Amino acid sequence: MSVRFEELTVGQELPPFARAVTREDVKAYADASGDQNPLHQDDVVARAAGFPRVVAHGMYTMGTLASWLVDWLGDPSALLRMQVHFRAPVFVDESIECGGRVRSLDPNARTAVLDVWVRVQRDDGVEWPIRKSDAEVRLA
Repeated sequence: MSVRFEELTVGQELPPFARAVTREDVKAYADASGDQNPLHQDDVVARAAGFPRVVAHGMYTMGTLASWLVDWLGDPSALLRMQVHFRAPVFVDESIECGGRVRSLDPNARTAVLDVWVRVQRDDGVEWPIRKSDAEVRLA
């Protein structure tokens, strides 16, 4: 999809994206990043650290958010910057949902600032692994 500046309005919700976090994806991320911390690969180690099972890398979660934004924008160079705050872990076998909203528009620069987040539904409610975060984009 390719988004044009004129199509955006302040307060507009971005189309959400959901993805299942699989053990295979987390392993592939560990191999690509070189981060072989057993917390991200071994359920016994994760439980010993107080988690129910393997924890996905925070950067895996952020990478999923960035990938969703680039797909929505239709052009990787349109994503100028992204700042995220990690708030909660993501576990293997959960489904994460990426979302966002247009916070502001600058018609002279043809840029937008987006509030972005990642959330996960758990038995006890909604958790926000990434929240109070933003991205700046430049659109055609």
